Amino acid sequence: MTRRPEADYDVIVVGGGAGGVGAALGAAKAGAKVCLVEKYGFLGGAATNAQVLAYCGFFQQGGAPRQAVSGAGEQVLEALRALGVKAEPYHSETTGNWIVLLDPERLKVALDRLCAAHGVDVMLHTRLAAVSRTGSRLEAATLAGMDGRSRVAAEAFVDASGDANLALVAGVDYRVGDEERRLQAATMPVRIGGLDPDLKIDRAAIKAAVDTYNERAEFKINRTDGGIYTRVPGSSDFWWLVIDREMADLGTRTFTRAEQSGREMALLLVDVLREKVPGFERAWLAQTGPQIGVRESRHPAARYEITYDDVVGGRQREDGVARAAWPIELHKEAGKPFYQSIGAHGFYHVPLDAVTARGLDNLWYAGRVVGADSLAYGSIRVMGTAFATGEAAGTAAALAAEAGKAPDAGTVRARLIENGAMI
Repeated sequence: MTRRPEADYDVIVVGGGAGGVGAALGAAKAGAKVCLVEKYGFLGGAATNAQVLAYCGFFQQGGAPRQAVSGAGEQVLEALRALGVKAEPYHSETTGNWIVLLDPERLKVALDRLCAAHGVDVMLHTRLAAVSRTGSRLEAATLAGMDGRSRVAAEAFVDASGDANLALVAGVDYRVGDEERRLQAATMPVRIGGLDPDLKIDRAAIKAAVDTYNERAEFKINRTDGGIYTRVPGSSDFWWLVIDREMADLGTRTFTRAEQSGREMALLLVDVLREKVPGFERAWLAQTGPQIGVRESRHPAARYEITYDDVVGGRQREDGVARAAWPIELHKEAGKPFYQSIGAHGFYHVPLDAVTARGLDNLWYAGRVVGADSLAYGSIRVMGTAFATGEAAGTAAALAAEAGKAPDAGTVRARLIENGAMI
């Protein structure tokens, strides 16, 4: 692969979550020299920075799990299995969906090892500060790390930041939230220790404890079903999604209030569990965060927005470069999720134009920033699907760096299939 003399990399990927790891692996497998930039001290995105300890989107809905994501995503699952995590489909009793349960510490190591094995240059504790742009092309990124700022040039770029940070500083138009600028609620998962590993959780008792909590608390819980919970693989810890916070905007003060109120809620919840639920007498709050789980922020302009009709109709298309199989899941009102299933074959295609930036010739999108309308976004945003859209974006970026021009969908599809992706 030929780079400009001044280029340090073929592809720079911003964001080390599922989309970013998928993009980095996809680009590397396509022969690119890759830099992966992550603001935290670890990879994994929401799975490790917000305790979302379940991969959604690897499997279709139904009575039996049917795989929808392979390629880079399957490589991650294999790396987890090598570290002793089962990484098998788990049927959620609350939603009826198939998920993959995660051990966050083993996931961090699995992703480190996988990126190293593919020669990806990972830069942790590093933020994107600015980009250099000439006309319709990005030329370089200014990165701010522990040793100060540096300018890093590349032939192609992938925004996998979740919040469209790369597209933002590049001057790409964007939408905040849905068409009325409303954001989906954020959720603060909690991890609770001190339980007997053989304890059978009584959902009725959990629901009653939530009722007691609401009688005492300033900040209420709106989930009436007791929330989503399971055990953390490899431990006896209790993982619980029940704390939701409304997000009025993307302001710093809004995020600060959400984080602080969520922590207050978690402490009181554990107190109530100890008091009210048999088997929780020695329970303790093991962890919140490191940050609240953000579902939605900015949506940068893409060449195509996946539509509600694409999703519910299970649209298959010749320019598809990834499968998406998670149902529409919206959290427009805190604590009251809404689901709508995918029609037809149970999955739909993500077209190449949905992972391609509008107005820039060498920027692609992965994960939450993929082009989608506000309803379709409820399906496309999940981490299992993000591995697939990321691998597609990274592959397209690598092929563009190699050829000096953006590839067509057929070329990207062929390379993805060659490298094990499921289209």
